[in-house]
Amino acid sequence: MTLILNTWIFEKDVQNGTSQVELVKRAARLGADGIEVRREYFTDFANELPAVATAARENGLIVNYSVPDVVFEKDGSVNPKLTQYFAEGQTMGISKIKFNTGNFNQFTGNLTDAFTSLPLAEIKMNVENDQTPVSGTPDAIINFLTVARQAGLNSIGYVYDLGNWAFTGFDAVTAARELAPFCDYIHLKNSMLDPDGQMITTADLNRGMFNWQIILNYLPKDAQVALEFPMSSDELIAQQMELLKK
Repeated sequence: MTLILNTWIFEKDVQNGTSQVELVKRAARLGADGIEVRREYFTDFANELPAVATAARENGLIVNYSVPDVVFEKDGSVNPKLTQYFAEGQTMGISKIKFNTGNFNQFTGNLTDAFTSLPLAEIKMNVENDQTPVSGTPDAIINFLTVARQAGLNSIGYVYDLGNWAFTGFDAVTAARELAPFCDYIHLKNSMLDPDGQMITTADLNRGMFNWQIILNYLPKDAQVALEFPMSSDELIAQQMELLKK
């Protein structure tokens, strides 16, 4: 298993001013195969992006890039910022870049033409099931990725985000079965209702409404797996990583 640490894991440290450059080194010390940096956590792109690349190269880590934006705008047009996001990724030497699908149902153009300026031969583009009705349903994701495959865009794939199914109400096992043919990346986190009836993300894969081991049985064995939930200490992170190595 290729094990990635998404930097949401280190949320408190980021809030206290820790740079994602330092988190690359920390992920390496914890024994991860790679790190998924989050665009919203950068404060100085000009300096931090190349520094992430250097730190990752020195520590032998894969770098993935999580971008909190959509591929398709509300009118169905392709997001004009995609080129910028890919360029940022190239500076960091990333392998994958992740978006939300957005309003593909409004798209009327040709996908091959629409993505011709993107370095898809170099960087794998993924879409994720988010927590919205537009991008968080199996049908919406399958529709986009089926058209992408028909257009020969095989470097566009899918991130199965386990925890997000708790927020959209879709059955996680059924979704895994249906989306497995497109999946090359998995975000693992668990969810449950708190005492006030609010859905929350837990700090332990084994605590929550999902049996993550069963879910993994339905998804590709060669997909990268990322832990993506805040944890309070390196000891807890190491413990959760060990669950995946058993």
